Amino acid sequence: MDLADARWQRIGIALVAALILVELLWETVLAPVRPGGSWLALKALPLALVWPGIARGRVRSRQIASLLLPFYFAEAIARAVTETGRHGIVAGSAAALSAAAFVALMLSFRAARAPRPR
Repeated sequence: MDLADARWQRIGIALVAALILVELLWETVLAPVRPGGSWLALKALPLALVWPGIARGRVRSRQIASLLLPFYFAEAIARAVTETGRHGIVAGSAAALSAAAFVALMLSFRAARAPRPR
């Protein structure tokens, strides 16, 4: 693993962890659908289950996360466009985090695949 691969992998780990935290806080504290929180906080569970593998550098876990992240992005964009105020801001933040995490994971795959100079 070279420096570029490790750097993008660390950035992806941090962004996925931040997205998990935002998803949990979104539906419990920041802007829940119902006052007092809702069961939608469980949407963070798939990423939370994959995150330990991402943190260990497992390729399969990064692949699974890269397949999950577009769904988080789509939901966040839909809610950012349709909701106003604090709800829209939190949704926009989740969309930005999911897009950034996806890009970081894709760049980590690209860096791992790049030919090494001899």
